[in-house]
Amino acid sequence: MDGGSGNKNFGLFGGGVSGPPGDYPAPDAGIQLPLSGMSPLSPYLNVDPRYLTQDQDEFILPTGANKQRGRFELAFFTIGSACLTGASFGALNGLRLGFKETHGMKWAKPRNVQILNMVTRQGAVWANTLGSVALMYSAFGVAIEYGRGAEDDLNTMVAGSLTGMLYKSTSGLRGVAKGGVAGLTLSGLYALYNNWDRIKSSMWRQSI
Repeated sequence: MDGGSGNKNFGLFGGGVSGPPGDYPAPDAGIQLPLSGMSPLSPYLNVDPRYLTQDQDEFILPTGANKQRGRFELAFFTIGSACLTGASFGALNGLRLGFKETHGMKWAKPRNVQILNMVTRQGAVWANTLGSVALMYSAFGVAIEYGRGAEDDLNTMVAGSLTGMLYKSTSGLRGVAKGGVAGLTLSGLYALYNNWDRIKSSMWRQSI
């Protein structure tokens, strides 16, 4: 025997819901959601979904720390990348020299061994050369950064100049001067490349 006047369904948390099964009560007309100028809000979270989407990466850093890695952290990546680049370039150069020097030989085991020796020798030479340059550049950069207490493009260009001068230090004063100019030029081009977007935006603002 039904003791109620209508069909009642009980929700998950014990709340009674009148009406046929599967129906839900209409929202209260007195509830006003701030929709103007914003995306539709979730009636359950009451949060604008736009605030849940992050356009930039979030970092958990110590107080006063910079998002960018310092030169000491980047030194390992720089040296490793230089060694791998030198090994790859040297291997290709050794392969080219090997084919050139064994051009008159028949394609047999002695020719293969000679080409392989040339590839490994050139790869090791270039990896050692670029790795040494990257090590000197990173050491100068870290020392200058700690000495000045700042990190900017001036550190890059000074470290590049000192690296070129030290690398050519066995070639006399003329060689040292040439090495310094070469290091300054390469580091200046690198600094220009890193700041190219900022330079373009500055030029665009001045032209308006």
